[in-house]
Amino acid sequence: MTDTALLPYRRLPGPLHSILLGGTVALFLGAVLSDIAYYNTYLIQWSNFAAWLIAGGMLLGGLALLFALINLLRATPKSGQPMTYFLVLLATWALGWINAFEHAKDAWAVMPTGLMLSVVVAVLAAASAWIGFSRPNAVATRVGGAQ
Repeated sequence: MTDTALLPYRRLPGPLHSILLGGTVALFLGAVLSDIAYYNTYLIQWSNFAAWLIAGGMLLGGLALLFALINLLRATPKSGQPMTYFLVLLATWALGWINAFEHAKDAWAVMPTGLMLSVVVAVLAAASAWIGFSRPNAVATRVGGAQ
């Protein structure tokens, strides 16, 4: 028998999944910057722009979440990095959903809760991308004969 290593199934995101995940981070980060601009200038258009960026982040994040779920279902051990990635991405999407409702409020009622939620969601999106793109620390187990 040959020396083969049994590693848990865990692939890095494919090209489409990577684009969706990167777009999610960029859109949520743009929403934070728009909220900061609104907080400093009081121009309502910045709040509207943040709301649209959050909606785009939710769309791309939802599709990335679907890819993460498929990856989790295909993973051999259902724990560890695939589960962590899925849960952080799910938390990002759930808080993004709450943030979208917060940004649906009228004018200055969005502040300061909308800004704080946008920061938390952007940090979670960056964390999910970090986890999603990192390689697993799996220990190889030798099958058959001596080393």
